[in-house]
This record gives sequence, structure tokens and C-alpha cells, in this order.
Amino acid sequence: MKFDLIVLGSGPGGYVAAIRASQLGMNVAVVEKAELGGICLNWGCIPTKALLKSAQVFNYFKHSEDYGIMNEGVAKPDFNKVIARSREIAANMSKGIEYLFKKNKITVYNGFGKLKSNDTLEVLKDDGSIEEISANHIILATGSRSKQISSFRQDGKNIIGYREALSLNHLPESLVVIGSGAIGTELAYFYSSMGSEVTIIEFLPELVPLEDEEVSKQLARSFKKAGVKVMTGTAVKRVDVIDDRCTVIYEDKKGEAQIECEVVLSAAGVSTNIENIGLEELGMKVENSKVIVDEFYRTNIPGIYAIGDIVPGQALAHVASAEAICCVEKIAGLNPPTIDYTNIPSCVYCVPEIASVGMTEQKLKEKGIEYRIGKFPFMASGKAASAGNKDGFVKLLFDAATDELLGAHFIGDNIAEMIASMVVLKKLNGKAKDLIKSVHPHPSMSEAIMEAAAAAHNEVIHL
Repeated sequence: MKFDLIVLGSGPGGYVAAIRASQLGMNVAVVEKAELGGICLNWGCIPTKALLKSAQVFNYFKHSEDYGIMNEGVAKPDFNKVIARSREIAANMSKGIEYLFKKNKITVYNGFGKLKSNDTLEVLKDDGSIEEISANHIILATGSRSKQISSFRQDGKNIIGYREALSLNHLPESLVVIGSGAIGTELAYFYSSMGSEVTIIEFLPELVPLEDEEVSKQLARSFKKAGVKVMTGTAVKRVDVIDDRCTVIYEDKKGEAQIECEVVLSAAGVSTNIENIGLEELGMKVENSKVIVDEFYRTNIPGIYAIGDIVPGQALAHVASAEAICCVEKIAGLNPPTIDYTNIPSCVYCVPEIASVGMTEQKLKEKGIEYRIGKFPFMASGKAASAGNKDGFVKLLFDAATDELLGAHFIGDNIAEMIASMVVLKKLNGKAKDLIKSVHPHPSMSEAIMEAAAAAHNEVIHL
């Protein structure tokens, strides 16, 4: 069968590429070995947010008297129902992609795809049969998976990855989370909220080490207040499993020690899914397990492209989707702008939430860039006080000479919805004065943005 475009993988890079290509008049096929929607919809972004919403509701219930709502009963989560709700939401989202594919007349092949040439893909179907399909253009969007670490290899039962963490059949009495990126922190917060005794271990000196240092320190304080044990600057040497109990042997500045738990969650990074898909046979250029591409995601093999987690850059769903659109529009003969990777938002959906874009204060110091700081704590926010969660702040970094936004770093209650405005401001080379003179609604969490900009010019009113 001959197509204009074949997309290998149906995650947020693959399905967006397929739909955009169809909109532009291409005859498109998608090859997917598992559920439509990829890891994001089925085992990542979406189901974790469903779990976190259940945790939020439970925490409101536990603290209802703080809001004047008397609670005579005892709050108790039904863990299996919480997991079932998350899985149902993920399944419905996957069905939504199936609907969009049908609407856009996209052909789906269920099976494992492997490149045979620069225009031909071999599909090993679930029933064992093999079918070859071809296209003028092929986009690789195979994504990533939980990384296996030799000293604590995942067994799916005692030492688990994020997939198992989203579908456990019981609530662990105790859980050690290794790694404090988005996956580790979100699941640490969820399991702690449900009632597990949670310890989070991070090798680097701070939690969420890619974020601004002040944000990292605030998250550590909030986690400790919520009952999560935080161990930073700590190296896990190995995990021993004996009689369905895990012993985590670690080393910190005090020396070697150990901690016991029922389950270990390995959240120490991801590995790209590029094995056995024909890259070596075609001589595709790969470095550090990433496919090398140009600014329009063309590989060194004519007619083959790569996007998402398998190429250098941030491994984020919205990045994959943006790359998909840029790549497809270039294939279609349009002239899309290249992606500005310095203006990519990042969000972590634990409580308090974290959202950021642009450079951190540490990075500005490293580069020797003169900057001005504006910071506003939610402790001074009427909306945050009314909501009952005053942890966190808005921190804005502006160029000292031009007043343009260089970085925005938020931590607080439901602040992930606010970061997009900073992405737009940065794209438009917006300045602190633009924010100060833009009327923000009162009361709102977003007022903190205006106040932080005002603080950068010593004009803050409510602090």
C-alpha cells in the first residue's frame, strides 16, 4: 500500500503529525504497536493527572473543617476505584484519537513497524503476519520508556516503573521514589496523599533539579510539611529484594545507610524507543540514543524524519506536538517557523504545582547576564488565602538593560494554567513594564505576575 506519509508511533508527536498532514491533503498511515495516543495519553500525562485530581479531592475532604465544612465521618480512599477512574479516562482519551483518525481518514496499522528502506516500512502485525507499506515520507515518533538502571532493575512488582505505578492493585504501605523529575514528584505526592509512607531520593542537591533553585527549595519544604521524606544529594547504590520487601542501600554525606519499603518506584529518567526499527541497517545518524535531525526534523536519510523524545531536546508532550506540526508543514511545502527551544514551558503537577519557562537565575549567573528580579509570594495573595494554599510564589527575571522577560518560575496552587501567558510575553519580547501596565483580574492567582513585575521596578503594591 502506498501513502504520502507514514507515521511510526501515535503519541502526542505521532498523532498530531498524522492529523496535520491529513488536513494538508496527504494520504496518511499510522503504525502503532500498542494503544493509540502513546504513553502520554495511556500511561503518562493524562492518567497521572486523573490520579492527582483524586488526591486533591481526598486532601480537601481531610481538611474540610479548615473551610468550615464539618466532617463527621472518616475519609478513606478506595484505591482500586481511584486507579480504575484513571484507567477509564485514559481509555476514553485513546478512543478519542481513534475517532480523530477516522474523521481525518487516517489508516491505522496495529503492529510493530520497522524501516526497510527510505520509503518502505515493514509491519509485524499482532497476528504474526507481515505487511509492507510505503510512502514518500516517513516520520519516526516512537517515544520513550522508563529507564532501566542496573543497580535497581525494574521487575514490575517490587521495583516498578511509572506504568506499574499507574495500575497497582493495592496501596503500598511504604514507597521509595528514586528520582525527582516530574514523574517522581507527581507520583510521590499522589501516593503520600493516598496514605503511603513515601521517601523521595534525588542524586542531585535539589528536588526537580532542572527548575530554579528557589522553586526546588520551596517544593522540598512543602513536601516535608505534607509528610514526604526528602533525601537530596543521595546516591542509591542498589536495591535488594528479599521476601517481597525492598532494602534500598544509599550513600549520602554521612556515609552508607539503608531504608526498607514495600515498593520502589524507579523514576530516574527514560530511554528512547529506537531499537530494532531499522536505523542501523539504513545508516541513520544516532548520538547518545537520540536520532540526529536538522531544524525541520529531517534525518540524514532522505525522506525520513524524527520527532519527539527520540531527538535531542526536551522530552515533553507539547514539544513533540510542536515538532510534529513544524515537520509536516515543511513536508507540505509551507514555510513554518522553527521552534524556539528557549521558550518551552515546563510543568510539574504535584502540590504545589511548578511551572516555568526561560532561564533560571543560576543559568543567568553562569552566562554573566545582568538581570533584575521580581518576586511575589502567594502568602500575600488574597486568592491564595481564600483557596487555603498560600505556599509558593511567582518569580520573574528581566534583562537589566532591555527590561525583556528572560525567565518565569512559578510554584503554587493551580499555577500551571498561568505559564502560557509568560510564553507569549517572551515570544513577543515583552517587558516588565508591559506586565505592570496590563490590568489583571482581582482576586486571582495571576495578579502575582503583575505584582512580581512591579517588584522588579520597586513598584509592588501588596507587599
